[in-house]
Amino acid sequence: MDKIQLPEHPIFEIVAAAAAELNIEAYVIGGFVRDLVLKRPSKDIDVVCVGDGINLAELVSKKLPHKPKVSVFKNFGTAMLHDGDWEVEFVGARKESYREHTRKPEVETGTLEDDLKRRDFTINALGISLNRQDYGQLIDRFDGMKDIKRKIIRTPLEPGITFSDDPLRMMRAIRFASQLKFDIAPDTFDAIIDNKERIKIVSQERITDELNKIILSPVPSYGFKLLFASGLLHIIFPKMVELQGVETIKGNSHKDNFYHTLQVLDNVAEVSDDLWLRWSAILHDIAKPDTKRYSDKVGWTFHGHEERGARMTPKIFKDLKLPLNEHMKFVQKLIRLHLRPIALVKETVTDSAIRRLLFEAGDDIDALMKLCRADITSKNDNKVKRYLQNFDKVEKRLIEVEESDKLRNFQPVITGEIIMESFDLKPSKTVGDLKEILTEAILEGKVKNEFEEAYAYLLKVGEAKGLPVINNKLQ
Repeated sequence: MDKIQLPEHPIFEIVAAAAAELNIEAYVIGGFVRDLVLKRPSKDIDVVCVGDGINLAELVSKKLPHKPKVSVFKNFGTAMLHDGDWEVEFVGARKESYREHTRKPEVETGTLEDDLKRRDFTINALGISLNRQDYGQLIDRFDGMKDIKRKIIRTPLEPGITFSDDPLRMMRAIRFASQLKFDIAPDTFDAIIDNKERIKIVSQERITDELNKIILSPVPSYGFKLLFASGLLHIIFPKMVELQGVETIKGNSHKDNFYHTLQVLDNVAEVSDDLWLRWSAILHDIAKPDTKRYSDKVGWTFHGHEERGARMTPKIFKDLKLPLNEHMKFVQKLIRLHLRPIALVKETVTDSAIRRLLFEAGDDIDALMKLCRADITSKNDNKVKRYLQNFDKVEKRLIEVEESDKLRNFQPVITGEIIMESFDLKPSKTVGDLKEILTEAILEGKVKNEFEEAYAYLLKVGEAKGLPVINNKLQ
């Protein structure tokens, strides 16, 4: 059996020494071993011992120079400590059994063999001995090393039982395939299809956590195609599935918006690791099925899908248990504005249109432009090239106008308070109207956003509306 070179860090030797002192066996198990083999960085270590994991953790803490605090989770029989930026979790070897309506197992003390059998996939059922007699020895009962070489996701035991027992493992199978660019073994994938309905017993928070990891993988479309082919996507995110398909009337077809969305998502993934920008890509056309219309004159249209999509976003976030905070507002904003830069490409770019876009996008203008570039998908390479060249012009004008007008997160220098004091008004629709007229004048380039010029314009508008000036700020 092969030996594995553990990282040169004292934690492994200290765990080995503590286990020897307690006269128990200890092993590094699971994801850390997998990532070590794959040369992926990882500092999360799972230590399984044939004995009391909590006792082992406490002795390890005493032997470490800075005596880190041990967090004990008695209900789970686990303990955790931090050594610098290394996180080490300790648990006694366990045997698990499941009931039909829950993914929470009944746990009892077990052997190392029992513990390896309960692992989700062969690539996560690898271990490394921390025992004096065979320190560094690889434990591989289920050919996990062979599956890593073949780039295969496979369950150690019969996959139908594995997924029925803990349905979240179906999401994890697809997540690992997407993260590692592995295939899922045919019998394992068939078992996901057969057990897909079992995902309904899993909490939405756990499902969304795995979904976000798929979204953050290098080529997220791969994970979504597996979710779609397995039928899981139809259960966990039916709104996205509605994008799939092409309708043809009188020889006119629209594009398949599901596969277009996946291409946009991959395009964004090439330029950004931002989860919420990637969610913007997923949702940017989410309202197209609801706004799809056919006209003999113009063919297929999706008028207003950007506004409808922005309005749908809070419910989607709520249903998926995503945060209803500034992240949601960011996604909403990008969905609402995602056609605006594309519209600028199609027409003569006026300064007022650029000002308006800068004003509405604010600090999110760069993210918006990334999304819009990603949204240019076509089998016609020349068309894509032409659009991207036009985008270069738009971005150049954005920089020029921003430098001259400072309109990112712009606020008119004339506030509502100044308007009220000038005309002796109370908070009212009239104040709002005056502020909006002034804002429009600045965005249209009629006046500069400087106090004297903007205030003089305000007085002129007020006079036209028959409002007497009570307190002239220029005098």
